[in-house]
Order: sequence, then C-alpha cells, then structure tokens
Amino acid sequence: MDSAQTTHQTRSQTTSGHYALLWAGAAVSIAEILTGTYLAPLGWERGLLAIVIGHMIGGLLFFLVGYIGATQRKSAMETVKGSFGFHGGMLFALLNLVQLVGWTAIMIYDGALAVNGIWAIGQAAWCGVIGALIVLWLWMGNRFFGKINALAVAGLFILTLILSFKLFKLGAGDVAATKDVAAAMSFGAAVELAVIMPLSWLPLVSDYTRNAQRPLQATLVSTVSYGVMSAWMYAIGLGMALYTQTSDFAQMLLQLGLGMTGLLLIVLATVTTTFLDAYSAGVSGVSLWQKLPEKGLAIGITLICTIAAMLFPMDDITEFLYFLGSVFAPMAAIQIVDFFILKNTGIKQRFNVKNLIVWAIGFCLYRYWLAHPLDIGNTLPVIMVTMLLCFLVNVVPKK
Repeated sequence: MDSAQTTHQTRSQTTSGHYALLWAGAAVSIAEILTGTYLAPLGWERGLLAIVIGHMIGGLLFFLVGYIGATQRKSAMETVKGSFGFHGGMLFALLNLVQLVGWTAIMIYDGALAVNGIWAIGQAAWCGVIGALIVLWLWMGNRFFGKINALAVAGLFILTLILSFKLFKLGAGDVAATKDVAAAMSFGAAVELAVIMPLSWLPLVSDYTRNAQRPLQATLVSTVSYGVMSAWMYAIGLGMALYTQTSDFAQMLLQLGLGMTGLLLIVLATVTTTFLDAYSAGVSGVSLWQKLPEKGLAIGITLICTIAAMLFPMDDITEFLYFLGSVFAPMAAIQIVDFFILKNTGIKQRFNVKNLIVWAIGFCLYRYWLAHPLDIGNTLPVIMVTMLLCFLVNVVPKK
C-alpha cells in the first residue's frame, strides 16, 4: 500500500468519536489532579473560578492551533515551520521534544509514586511496570489503539465518577483552605496554572487533528472533550486537597476509601496520557532527524524516561509548567496571526527572523509577569501583545 492510500485510510478511520475518547483519556491524569491541588489556598469558589477561566483561555488556543494543523494536514511541528522558517521551526521542535521527554518522565514518576503509596512494592518497580505498559501501547500502535483506548477511557470515566461522588458527597467545597499545600497563591497564578495544561498540548494537538475527516468538527470535539475533562480533573484535585488537608495523592485516595480502585485509576490514567507524550516525542523527533522511525524513537524515549524516573526526584513541577507557558504561549500567538490574519500557509524561508524576535519578546514578557503577576494570569496578556507585535512587524513595513 502506498503512502497516499495509507493516509486516506487513516483519515477515513479517524472519526470524531475517536478524538473525543483520545482527548478525554489525555485529560484524565495524575498531573492534572495534582496541579488542581496547588489551587487549594484559594478555597473552593475562587479556585473553581480560576480553573474555568484558565481552561477557557487555554482551550481557545488549543482549538485555533489544532485547527491550523487539521486544515493543512500537517503535524504540529510542521505547521510551526510555516511561521518561523524551516530551520527556525527546528528550535520549537527541539523545545517540544524537551517538554515531551520531561512529561514522559514526570508522568511515570508521579504514577509510580502514587501507586506505591497504595501498594508498596517499590517505586522503581512501579516505574518499570508503567514504562512497560506504555511501550506495549506504542508497539501495538494504530491496529488496536482505538478499541483499547475506548475501553480504557470508559473505565477511567467510571472510576472518576466514583471518585467525584465520594469526594463531593463529603462536602469538600465547605473547607476554606488546606494546611499542607503552599501557603499563598494569587488568583492570577492560579489562572495561569489552569491555562498551562491545555497550553502544553499545543505542540502536539495537530499530530492527531491532521488525520481528521472533518477538520473543524474534529478540532472542536477534541477541544471540548479535553477542556471539560481537564477542568474536572483540576476540580477533583482542588476538592481532594480541601477535604483531606494534604497534597499526597495516595493519602487522599486512602482517606476516601479508594485504595485498589485508586491504584487502577492511577495506572490507567498514567498509561493513556503518557502514551500521547511518548508518541508525539517520536513525531517531533522525526521532524529533527527524518531518517529515524517514529515508533522506534518513541519507544526508546519511553525506556530512557523510565530509567530517569527510577533515578531522579521529580516532585515539584511548577517551574517546568511555567517554562512551557513562556515557550508555547507566544509561539501559538504568532501561528494564529500568521495563519488566520496574514494567510501564510507554507514554508517560505529558512529563518523568519521577524517572528523569532517577536517570540523572544513574548518569552521575556511571560518571564517578567511571572515576577509581577496579573489577576488574569500571564498567558492572555502575552498572547495579545505578541499577536499585535507580529501583525505590526509583518504588515506595517509593507505599506
């Protein structure tokens, strides 16, 4: 079968239902729940408001960037090259590969740490189990992915319902703040933490929407599915932290009477989400080294990350999250202006120096506002300033 036939077959088999299941599974993860616990100092109402605002901002960017790849039939990193040049795009492919490797290791580490708190056979052993399951998932590939992912997401959804019922039946929203989570957090910082999870998927979403039969429908389904489920995970983390007065995920599950059920939830959530990170690491790596096979590279990265998770502590990921925001928020802003306003759809040069300079300004602005937080978070003002600068430097000089 030639490549054109293969591509057509892949697109014909990738329906909106597949995207809904794929991105719902991506959102059900320990990282999302644990990040929700960071918002506990705000209390239930303000914490939930920050979650909703943050996911609306991040979801809008998720949709726009995903739609670019869906209409162009290109992977995320290939669409980036259209805005920054062939070699300029390599910078973001490399940064994306760094974040994917980081996420893969962090997810394996967090999953193993939480599971070991319920069934103590050793964190390194659990790293090995989770890593092996991800490798198996990658090896099976598209032949079985749809059916297995559907079963996994259905199971995760049921377990999440059980967790939500147990938690909110206990009245977690009545508790004002935790004793064991960070003492102070501004509303803007909380919004930013809610934005960052959907933002972290921007360099990956087109790896999947590029195969859509109906680009607009598939991108919208992906956005809504991920956004709703991700916000739900944050809310669960927030509520668990408020009720149990701890940020230890295993202890939260034990206090809620979800020992073995929680263990199953953790393993499934970690595997389904980390699979996407590892797979996209392979896709992004191929954009840098075109002779390497996607699947082989993804499996190799998973093995390396499994070993790293066994050897190195990865407990505090806040700075890692902010790094992702500072890199990918201005990148997305430039892509949006370039595609939707300037109508640039192809790779026209090796380096787009103007856009790279604008991105660097956006990066610096994000880092500045980290030290001087705004009530709306960093991403929205960075996006607005970067979009304006991108438009001005590319249009005004031509007049």
